[in-house]
Amino acid sequence: MATMADKADYYEVLGVPRTASAKEIAAAYRKKAIKYHPDSNPGDENATQKFKEAAEAYEVLSDPDKRARYDRYGHAGVEGAATQFHDVEDILDAFGDMFGGSLFGDFFGGGRRGRRAHRGRDIGCQVTLDLEEAARGATKTIEFERSRACSACGGSGAAPGSSRETCRRCGGHGQVVQAAGILRVQTTCPTCRGAGSVVAHPCSSCRGSGFVAGRIKREIHIPAGVDNGVRLRLAGEGEPSPDGGPPGDCYCVIQVREHPLFHRDGNHLVLQLPIAYSQAALGATIPVPTLDGPDSLSLPAGTQSGEVFRLRRRGMPDPHGGARGDLLVQTFIEVPKKLHPAQESLLRQLAELERAEVTPQRRSFLDKLRDYFSPSSDETREDDS
Repeated sequence: MATMADKADYYEVLGVPRTASAKEIAAAYRKKAIKYHPDSNPGDENATQKFKEAAEAYEVLSDPDKRARYDRYGHAGVEGAATQFHDVEDILDAFGDMFGGSLFGDFFGGGRRGRRAHRGRDIGCQVTLDLEEAARGATKTIEFERSRACSACGGSGAAPGSSRETCRRCGGHGQVVQAAGILRVQTTCPTCRGAGSVVAHPCSSCRGSGFVAGRIKREIHIPAGVDNGVRLRLAGEGEPSPDGGPPGDCYCVIQVREHPLFHRDGNHLVLQLPIAYSQAALGATIPVPTLDGPDSLSLPAGTQSGEVFRLRRRGMPDPHGGARGDLLVQTFIEVPKKLHPAQESLLRQLAELERAEVTPQRRSFLDKLRDYFSPSSDETREDDS
């Protein structure tokens, strides 16, 4: 099985630039699909694989949200989000409409395959992680709703003592053909919805569907470095097929809680660190929290508020398997709201040395008010003259 590192770039698979429009991506996929379709390349496993790769690339790049995650994180950003097509029929079901509905299947001889068993519907769930869990990876137990075969009818949908009947409209084929001149269009039978049979006497427990709801628990391994919105695929854990095909998949969406100290920026972490004026002016070595435990940071004398220092490899793991991100420490000078008398005295001495204008130490509000409303002596003398 190919790893993420082995997978080809989706843009290269379709032969389009990263700036390609949605229309250009769709046109490129049509060309690839026709070129590598197995019916055009009988017995060529390489062509079949390229056909599947093109479908997977188009499925991601045609979706704006998936494309944005892929552009940012590569294959790791859409791990599980990109549909894993099990066979050619899955691709025809997913993208046949691009080629005029079932005309795509007819063009390549799809009619000779007869009625196809469809995959079950994909379902979704969500799991929430702390930032530390996202950084190290975790194994979580998740719960989700999924249908199971009805025990009353054995999954047939027919009431006990009865059975499903062959669909009269399609004769059990699940497909009907409509002709208009030389054009033939094969579509899913609207009566049986492709099943080829119908339920005349539905089961009261499942109302003829053959399935009832159930709650499932599963364990999922979450790789290190995941971010918000990443989807992980649990193959075969989706809804069962309505006509005997393979089940769908379950996609687990990752949510990462906000951290009280760190803000994530891609694979980097940002920490806003308060420091005292004396530490900024004189320099200091101060403790710094990281996801791996406490570390130390050396501040040079004259450190400015807002200055950023980098602790390498102390950020988040790269989901691509590359180098770990960094911890970016942004300093800001914290001004105390209350001062000890000794602190105040020293600061006033510093202000005198700097010739800085500061609020007088002992000056009442009434004195300030008197000065505000009373003209100065110089202004009084000018008025008298």
